[in-house]
Amino acid sequence: MKRFVILTEKPWHKSLYLSLQKVIAEADWVLIDEKKNFSYEELEKLQPEKIFIPHWSYIIPPQIFKKFECIVFHMTDLPYGRGGSPLQNLIAKGHSETKISAIRVEKGLDTGPVYLKAPLSLMGTAQEIFLRSTDVIEKMIEEIIIHDLNPVPQSGEITEFIRRKPEQGNIERLDTVEQVFDYIRMLDCEGYPPAFFETKEFRFEFTRASLKSEKEILADVRIIKK
Repeated sequence: MKRFVILTEKPWHKSLYLSLQKVIAEADWVLIDEKKNFSYEELEKLQPEKIFIPHWSYIIPPQIFKKFECIVFHMTDLPYGRGGSPLQNLIAKGHSETKISAIRVEKGLDTGPVYLKAPLSLMGTAQEIFLRSTDVIEKMIEEIIIHDLNPVPQSGEITEFIRRKPEQGNIERLDTVEQVFDYIRMLDCEGYPPAFFETKEFRFEFTRASLKSEKEILADVRIIKK
């Protein structure tokens, strides 16, 4: 029986793991969702056919990706958007849709060959987009396994993204209502620092934004005394 590993740090990917157990029931599926459990020694015991990585913030050691077939799902149409914070960078740049690229992990950052790509809408909050992407990734994993896809080198103009920092969520200097709305929604997700602005005495953090008109947003705000 073939064994496949799902490697992710996001709790919503457990549904992906459970669904794949049913869809491809003839395989043995293993979920690794903690860094301490992801080691060369553990993988040597498991001997997985492939390691699928929907979301992982840590570097994959060369010892692992050279021995095991590691497939990461990156939320850009590679080679456009190599690098960190793809969802936030895409929305900040005005994109309303993207493609998820399934690539084999190699030494370079998001430079590996591509198995396949699938479209993804960037409408809604970051949480909603990530949940929507889970369904897309599930179908991509099915296709990779069922059709035994081989990756091909990336082609096209290379564009690199820089991982965004929490302080870049400050909405104080934005010019338009649409920009403010986008900043709030693109950071509105479990585990992400929310959009904010500060005064001398307070910090205002925003979630659950609704764009009512070109001049109006309704949103939840958390006010924190410094």
